[in-house]
Amino acid sequence: MAQSSTAEAVPARKGKLKLIILIAVALILAIALSIAGTLWFLGDGIPGMGDDVAGENAVAEEVFTPSVYMGIEKALVTTVQGEGRQRYAQVYLSFEAKDPQALTAAKLHLPLIRSQLVTVLGSSSFTELQTPEGRAGLADTMLATVNQVLEQEGEPSINRVLFRNFVVQ
Repeated sequence: MAQSSTAEAVPARKGKLKLIILIAVALILAIALSIAGTLWFLGDGIPGMGDDVAGENAVAEEVFTPSVYMGIEKALVTTVQGEGRQRYAQVYLSFEAKDPQALTAAKLHLPLIRSQLVTVLGSSSFTELQTPEGRAGLADTMLATVNQVLEQEGEPSINRVLFRNFVVQ
């Protein structure tokens, strides 16, 4: 009888060994599928699966061009009307552009641009210049004015007008 009990124990161990191997293979397969799914959902794709064409197009589309800046050395100073009194406004400006040629053109036509900007600043109201929304509106108006002058001269336009210092009193 002793022999029959050991004979039955050996097949039970082989069955458990097969079950352990099956579970290990299933676990490894689940981990591999999880990694592949994560890579796919994150947009990287599975390495070596022919995504080279899409990657080359993405690189060709996005070319970073840094902005170039030019500061106006002298402040724009003018009077503005506010609450029945004359008030003063002093603004230091800088121009931002992607094309350095636009800043070269702005420097060339700076006397005309300064004159137009002083007119725009002088036509603003004191209460309007005290609010952030009023200053943002003034920057947009100044941008349109500068680009209008540059367009009349046949030059490229600038992207933004930036305030370096802004004082109203």
